Amino acid sequence: MAAGITLDSFLDTKEKKLAFFQNMLLVAIADRYIDEMESDFLLSIGQQLDLSEEDTLPITDNLSSLSFIIPQDGLQKTLELQALVMMVLQDGEVEEREYNLCLEYTRQIGYSKEILDELISKLEKKKAG
Repeated sequence: MAAGITLDSFLDTKEKKLAFFQNMLLVAIADRYIDEMESDFLLSIGQQLDLSEEDTLPITDNLSSLSFIIPQDGLQKTLELQALVMMVLQDGEVEEREYNLCLEYTRQIGYSKEILDELISKLEKKKAG
């Protein structure tokens, strides 16, 4: 996350927090498998957002019928895309299905494929470095 910006500062309602968590989960399960690192990342996001298992149960119980919830705020869109890419990079490789899902989200928020690719390569370097 950008310096000084916490999840709480832009996810200031329970609805926004749950929507963000849902988007993260959708990317995590894109390859039909959640590995330990992705699971830990999701758990830490849930904890940072102060979401209980009770809060997230309706999301996890209805995975097959869920779709992205697109934020209205520009900064939130950017930060959320960054977080989605971080989720994809948790297991060290960008699977095609995960990439396509990120691309779908990127287009839904009005950004280009180039922006997504640039973000992925920047965050890959950061994770490796």
